[in-house]
Amino acid sequence: MNVPSRIISPTSAVESAEARVARYDWKTLSDELGGFGCAVIERLLSPEECRLIAGLYPEEGHFRSHIHMARHGFGRGEYQYFRYPLPDLLGGLRTALYPRLAGVANDWNSRMGIDERYPAEHAAFLKQCHDQGQTRPTPLLLQYVPGDFNCLHQDLYGDLAFPIQVAILLSEPGKDFTGGEFVLTEQRPRMQSRAEVVPLRQGDAVAFAVHNRPVQGSKGNYRVNLRHGVSRVRSGMRYTVGIIFHDAK
Repeated sequence: MNVPSRIISPTSAVESAEARVARYDWKTLSDELGGFGCAVIERLLSPEECRLIAGLYPEEGHFRSHIHMARHGFGRGEYQYFRYPLPDLLGGLRTALYPRLAGVANDWNSRMGIDERYPAEHAAFLKQCHDQGQTRPTPLLLQYVPGDFNCLHQDLYGDLAFPIQVAILLSEPGKDFTGGEFVLTEQRPRMQSRAEVVPLRQGDAVAFAVHNRPVQGSKGNYRVNLRHGVSRVRSGMRYTVGIIFHDAK
């Protein structure tokens, strides 16, 4: 699954991913994102593709760093950040998903009074990241065993952060693991926080807000603050791949 040493995957991998991504109803998905801060992209990966990606975990050559969550107070479990070049499938999906989400991100910023606008193509956005010294790839592969969990958090990594990211469940709930639900919380001004538990099947992806999103109120738009995490895994082993569109310092 290795690709030549470049940021963008080969044209064939990108074209294949674009065809896969294009089959979804992005108007409905965008509405879900806008209304709830998250949207499920069903069966983005096949079971075989899920197993292939999860199987990369012990192969150190694919990764730039290995994080044990407990050492940093992040929860329990571990994950590894991929190095460039990304595996073909992940690099292609990262490139193909970005334009579908950039329009949503730009609309959100406009409604929240944020000046930042995101270019239509991922290569242009990565150049902006690299020009600001954010050059380290952020897609990651996470592994959980019984008792592991991921505390509520935000994946920002630098001054320039794309406001939506995607996580794909690689393991089969009820067979490979139990527990381990994806959780999103939304802190609303002067109100109690709202929680969203997102049911996922193997190969399903969830696109979700990284930090803030706008909500229409009686006096106009206001910002809500979001965090995401994973509840305690009760049995088995759970693998997830995260596609973050900005690079890190």
